[in-house]
Amino acid sequence: MQLCSVCSEHIPKYKCPACKIRYCSLGCYKRHKVDACLPVEQSTPPDPEAKVSFNTEAWTVEDLLHEDDIIDKVPLQRLQLLGQSKELRDLLCNPHLRQLLRSVDSAASKDDAMKAAMQEPLFVEFADQCLKTVENEADGL
Repeated sequence: MQLCSVCSEHIPKYKCPACKIRYCSLGCYKRHKVDACLPVEQSTPPDPEAKVSFNTEAWTVEDLLHEDDIIDKVPLQRLQLLGQSKELRDLLCNPHLRQLLRSVDSAASKDDAMKAAMQEPLFVEFADQCLKTVENEADGL
């Protein structure tokens, strides 16, 4: 099992967006950014009509989930279809949906945040479209 590249104590959950080293926590990320990492390049906002491409070597299942957390695992190839979905891109143009997603992502209790978000019809529509995107591919396999 791989250990955090900064503290060498815990299993890493994240990758540095600039240099791709693995780290386990916000504290290790901050220490890495101060001590050893090149700054992340500033980029221009993405063109919503641009074709999305993915580097399949950059992601592993371990980056997304711990084995203990896996109940239903969607293969990476199907997850990548989410970035190619025009329907999802259209939904993500809605600032209210983007704010809902940010609030779930930053919530201390992800379970409670998801329960609250699932009360919003727009979020339910987004979740349904995500499932439809990955399930349609599963039917075609």
